[in-house]
Amino acid sequence: MLKINENLIILESAALAESGKGLRFALPMLGEHVTGFVVRYKGKPYAYVNQCAHVSVELDWNEGDFYTAQQDFLICSTHGAHYRPDNGFCVFGPCKGKSLKPIEVVEQNQKIIINTASVM
Repeated sequence: MLKINENLIILESAALAESGKGLRFALPMLGEHVTGFVVRYKGKPYAYVNQCAHVSVELDWNEGDFYTAQQDFLICSTHGAHYRPDNGFCVFGPCKGKSLKPIEVVEQNQKIIINTASVM
């Protein structure tokens, strides 16, 4: 992972496997211990602030483990909330109807570019 400036993070497309482990990154503009993450789902990268919409706890149960066992939803390890990977919408759990905070991400020329300024 390469941080170009305070707002752009760039990584190789090959570093992000389909429905596999997500990659975490710091979001110091939101707080000292706040992180974001990016996952690949149906061929596209999606990035979110790593906080459950119910209570501000990180989703992953082991670093980078965001998917359910079936790899069809992102899951909060604390409350079991299930989020759609493609839009962050909670479909099951205590925050049903709420959403994860999205972070702008694009993929081009075998690079994934995350714009952390989009969450400010």
